[in-house]
Amino acid sequence: MKIDLNVDLNDVPMKPTRDGYGEGLLAAGEKNPDVVVLGADISSSVRVDWFRDRFPERFLSIGIAEQNQMGVAAGLSLAGKVPFVTNYGVFLSGRAWDQIRTTVCYGNLNVKMGGAHGGISVGPDGATHQALEEISLMRCLPHMTVIVPADSNETRKATIAAAEMFGPVYIRFGREKVPLITGGDTPFEIGKAYCVRDGTDVAVVACGVMVYESLVAAERLAKEGISVMVIDNPTVKPLDSETILEAARRTGAVVTAEEHQVAGGMGSAVLELLAQNCAVPAQMVGVHDRFGESGEPGELMRKFGLVSENVAEAVKRVLKRK
Repeated sequence: MKIDLNVDLNDVPMKPTRDGYGEGLLAAGEKNPDVVVLGADISSSVRVDWFRDRFPERFLSIGIAEQNQMGVAAGLSLAGKVPFVTNYGVFLSGRAWDQIRTTVCYGNLNVKMGGAHGGISVGPDGATHQALEEISLMRCLPHMTVIVPADSNETRKATIAAAEMFGPVYIRFGREKVPLITGGDTPFEIGKAYCVRDGTDVAVVACGVMVYESLVAAERLAKEGISVMVIDNPTVKPLDSETILEAARRTGAVVTAEEHQVAGGMGSAVLELLAQNCAVPAQMVGVHDRFGESGEPGELMRKFGLVSENVAEAVKRVLKRK
């Protein structure tokens, strides 16, 4: 689907994606009394304290016990509830992976997971708290749906949509403020990607904050005569194969951009699709086989090659191979 964001990239408001998650939980809780939330002693940091204050009888603090948290959520889902398990993504996906795989996904249980502090932009917390591998850990699991929203508005919509579908869902969101590029009326549907800027020379498929960075890169490249299509791809699994393949066939070259390891992430999913259906030249922007570091979010994004200049460089490289 092609949509017009109608946003001034030079003067865009900022808001943390975690706020969108908190707002989405409130909306889902208002709509469905079976929605329950499980915290892990970090309620304020991941915005589930908003749900706790509104619906205290539907909030459980499990403590710093990720595996137990997932087991409790599985039991609640079998009792007809819609549990949202929320924790820092690196611990939720890593420490509880066995329970996610063998209990939740193998049983195809209706458990929703909010993975906070996704990406390098967590900043000073450093490598131990910077989740750079969880997309690959989650998307390889049968029955799992994986969503990486572009901004706070998209995170809110994704959270509400996750509550309304059946099955395991992992929503990845960050801590820092990011550009608010979508609006309240911007379409969102699980399993759909959106063309947010048209172009004919190359298609950039991005998720998370890299959608904004890709739009900035596209605007800069337009001044050099390079026409860049930008695809906002919030659903990493299942991929919107139709939209991505149409973009690849139309432009003949693809760049992927994500705040995650290039191995096994959103870019890998896109390249797997292209290799089997439309083998065009492709380039990946992301973290290349390294752990994070402690630093200011903006400095880290630049050091790890996750800003608009890096997207623009990748576009120029792939065009040489077109």
